[in-house]
Amino acid sequence: MVIYGVYIVSKSGGLIFNYDHNVPKIENAVTFQFPLNIKLTPENKKIVVSFGQRDGILVGHVLTAVNDAVIKNGQLDDGTDVLEFLSKPESFPVKLTFTRPRMTTNEKIFLASMFYPLFAIASQLSPEPKSSGIEVLEADTFKLHCYQTLTGVKFMIVGDTNQSGLDLILKKIYELYADYALKNPFYSLEMPIRCELFDTHLQNLLQQHEKTGVTNV
Repeated sequence: MVIYGVYIVSKSGGLIFNYDHNVPKIENAVTFQFPLNIKLTPENKKIVVSFGQRDGILVGHVLTAVNDAVIKNGQLDDGTDVLEFLSKPESFPVKLTFTRPRMTTNEKIFLASMFYPLFAIASQLSPEPKSSGIEVLEADTFKLHCYQTLTGVKFMIVGDTNQSGLDLILKKIYELYADYALKNPFYSLEMPIRCELFDTHLQNLLQQHEKTGVTNV
């Protein structure tokens, strides 16, 4: 059982805190023949798939190794440019390793802003008045629990489908937020949370819950 991450969204819909706890590293290693049937493009000192897909390799995935040699800044250990190496027929067959890129901060901010209107729409679609909105969102590989406070701040946690007690741990995170963020004289509402004590207690809480299922940190 795994907890992937925690997100806190302000009442205005802005992401004010995110913590990646256990992000699975998904790698696909495939042997290719010349010519490559996928298109690779340099982007931000990385080499990404811009067109084509096969064997679990999708557009946006990052090339991390060639023949098990790790790529750094688009080059192999001996300084050879990777794209130039892959353009030569004599380099094949070649084993390429791809991984799914981790979300950037900007992408997380964008997703948080998208969740805010979805939450409001869910509340309005309810046949009963004063609906709580989205509390649980479950997919085949993860589930998301959301807890909205009386002030409109939303706490979200993403975990494995078999992870239990996520609704309880959200309320415990709210207590940590009240104790270590709101009581911090240097913290302003609606602003990003930068509090070392909050980070430390949150990490301890998630680690203890994963191991024992108990949240009495």
